[in-house]
Amino acid sequence: QVQLVESGGGLVQVGGSLRLSCVASGSIFSLDNMGWYRQIPGKQREFVARMAIGGLTIYADSVKGRFTISRDNSRNTVYLQMNSLKPEDTAVYYCNLFPPASQYWGQGTQVTVSS
Repeated sequence: QVQLVESGGGLVQVGGSLRLSCVASGSIFSLDNMGWYRQIPGKQREFVARMAIGGLTIYADSVKGRFTISRDNSRNTVYLQMNSLKPEDTAVYYCNLFPPASQYWGQGTQVTVSS
């Protein structure tokens, strides 16, 4: 049973930084594209960033230049470095495959950016 567990969220002021982590159990991690997503209450979950197994990265326009996705296959972990945070980045952040698989959504980690 594959599980994805996110951590690293918290409360941060505008302009601050956070680094999210996602640890994957199971054997799929090193074989798959991984992504970060976020959801604001009452809205649909949206794509944030993804990283292919070969290292190619793609970002949503809203986070380009501020967020960086990376992965450590030896640790089965994918990261999201978030800099220059804005109030509109406030959301629950999730990791999953790209494209996402419904059975792998975890609890997410809350990021709150205060002004």
